[in-house]
Amino acid sequence: MDGAGNHRSDDLVIPANIMLHPLPPYSPELNPQENLWDEIREKIFKNYALKSMKTSMPSSTRPHFTFKRNPALVKSITSFPYIVRSL
Repeated sequence: MDGAGNHRSDDLVIPANIMLHPLPPYSPELNPQENLWDEIREKIFKNYALKSMKTSMPSSTRPHFTFKRNPALVKSITSFPYIVRSL
């Protein structure tokens, strides 16, 4: 689990047969989705301002369709050697 503050809860009941290990603060090789977020920020949501929330909705679906149409891109961004060996 990552250490994000909004990913914590005192109400979470963890079963006895589950152990949670917090990830180091920056560990993209242990949390490959972070690399997808970097790709989205750098290539899809460049530094620009939207005029309203209404205009943001079409933009917010673009990453989903970009990755859905190009699984090879997702694989290239998230495939660390330990993941590939485990498949």
